[in-house]
Amino acid sequence: MAYKSKIIRNSKTRQDIKFLQTGKETGGQLLEMEATFNEHSKEPAAHYHPYQEEDFTVLSGELTVRIDGQMKILRQGDTLHIPRNKVHAMWNNSDKKTIVSWKVQPAMDTDHLLETATGLANDGRTNEDGMPGILQVALMANKYAGVFRLAMPPFVIQKILFIVLSPIAYLFGYRPTYKKYLD
Repeated sequence: MAYKSKIIRNSKTRQDIKFLQTGKETGGQLLEMEATFNEHSKEPAAHYHPYQEEDFTVLSGELTVRIDGQMKILRQGDTLHIPRNKVHAMWNNSDKKTIVSWKVQPAMDTDHLLETATGLANDGRTNEDGMPGILQVALMANKYAGVFRLAMPPFVIQKILFIVLSPIAYLFGYRPTYKKYLD
């Protein structure tokens, strides 16, 4: 469970997240974090948030951002607002650590998604880019569809595919989240 000052470290994406304010603490209004993107961190899958907005401020270093297929570099002091449904990805492509203030509104259960994804990566249950296998993705995509959606394939195709795969995933012992990652 996310709480103030808790730090999670993703060994695959090379990203550390420190929770500053959680949804529980803000009545669901805000999830505030400080994210450290270590040098040459991994570019995540392009994604969007259907019901949330994000705000980023680069505190140090530089952050590579891809929004709707266009790349830009943010440097110390730069800010970025990402409205809901805007496809994006961000990572550190530089030789130095980047630290970013990151706010998500409303918080919803984004903290659980981040903790689960980090736990899976650290337990070796993802590929080298931090992406779980398709059966795990199916369950997580269904559970967290309100806070995170992959940009491709189109959402309706994902929904159909993941609904079909979900019973198979459960049969093989997968779960949308795992208690040990939320402790």
